Amino acid sequence: MELLGYYNYWVFAVVLCLGLYTVITRNNLIKKLLGLSIFQSAVFLLYITMDKVDGGTAPIIQKGVSDPIFSNPLPQVLILTAIVVGVSTTALGLAIVVRIKESYGSIEEDDILARDSEL
Repeated sequence: MELLGYYNYWVFAVVLCLGLYTVITRNNLIKKLLGLSIFQSAVFLLYITMDKVDGGTAPIIQKGVSDPIFSNPLPQVLILTAIVVGVSTTALGLAIVVRIKESYGSIEEDDILARDSEL
């Protein structure tokens, strides 16, 4: 098993760490939402790349094929659902950030916490 043969897992790990790093280190709420979106994209990538079977075809029954190898379509269906949920969650997060900006006058986490401690 060659280590570089699993490049999709390496890409997944790098993108996942990039998203997590963005969420942890940034104080701007928009940047945190972007980090969460990157994190979600890494998970999507992992599920989609795990689905690929070498020599696999679409799960369609054909005459004359005795022992076909099929790729599982379930992860792709689950990822489509997850993408819709991810977009909805991001839209809700952006709407909340707009309300926070209206209430506090800033989208920086430190400014919001400082203003909350004043009250």
